[in-house]
Amino acid sequence: MSAQETTSTIAAVAPPRSFLRRVWDSDVFYSFRRSPVTILAALVTLLLVGASVFAPWIAPYDPFNPASLNLMDGFTPPMSSSMSGNYFLFGSDHQGRDVLSTILYGSRVSLFVGVSATLFAIVLGVSLGLAAGYRGGVTDSVIMRIADIQLSFPAILIALLIFGIARGIIPPSRHESMAVWVLIVAIGLANWAQFARTVRGATMVERQKDYVSAARIMGVHPLRILVRHILPNVLGPVLVIGTIGLALAIIEEATLSFLGVGVPPTQPSLGTLIRIGQGFLFSGEWWILFFPAVTLVLLALAVNLLGDWLRDALNPRLR
Repeated sequence: MSAQETTSTIAAVAPPRSFLRRVWDSDVFYSFRRSPVTILAALVTLLLVGASVFAPWIAPYDPFNPASLNLMDGFTPPMSSSMSGNYFLFGSDHQGRDVLSTILYGSRVSLFVGVSATLFAIVLGVSLGLAAGYRGGVTDSVIMRIADIQLSFPAILIALLIFGIARGIIPPSRHESMAVWVLIVAIGLANWAQFARTVRGATMVERQKDYVSAARIMGVHPLRILVRHILPNVLGPVLVIGTIGLALAIIEEATLSFLGVGVPPTQPSLGTLIRIGQGFLFSGEWWILFFPAVTLVLLALAVNLLGDWLRDALNPRLR
């Protein structure tokens, strides 16, 4: 039996690989396993996200329940007990709230706003980018000129402008209840342009290919061509930009909350906790600012490192 026949026989007898095995043997996961920094970033991200998601079950105290607060616990240093006997690993703030518990609950708000704003920016940017790249002409010119104008300003200024306009439209009685959603829309509208430009360029390349021309000849509706044929081929760069954009959205939310125009005090995020702690930094209570700031830095850095790895892993020139 020849070597070719032996190889064919083994291939025919060997069972098909499972989905998990195919993922394990893929180029993307291979590059993940070979990068200790990426593995560490993924573990930090999973730890912080998991801790925030399960905050009601793992937080030592409920920091936003007025009935559980005790002013005698105020300004307790880290890893010590207060006058009432309660132990605080990260210390307590001026109201006697456990800093560790406030970080866990505040991370939930920061992650919710960051993920929701990024998804909103992706949906809006990808839709406009597909329309601009496929239609061309006036549609392309109008969308891209708007994107160019927006990209000439810092995203945080755009978010501040949109947030201020929305606050002027919404009745004052609903400002606090709508603050999180207004923040999501403001950050999303401030970051859609980069997705639109990336998708527009990829769509202009894909629309010239034979499979798109064949679909047009067959009479397939343009919307179906965009969704079923072009969109799957342009999602790679979107995934990379979205991962990096998530870290930027979390930082933008923290910046807006630090400036006092973000989430209300009843739903504090990491930015709100940093703003509160900044007022006590020079009086000696450093832990009120330090631990929320470290959490924000770790979260943004870990997500950024994952985005950098994903960009390199999906780049065919680096394989």
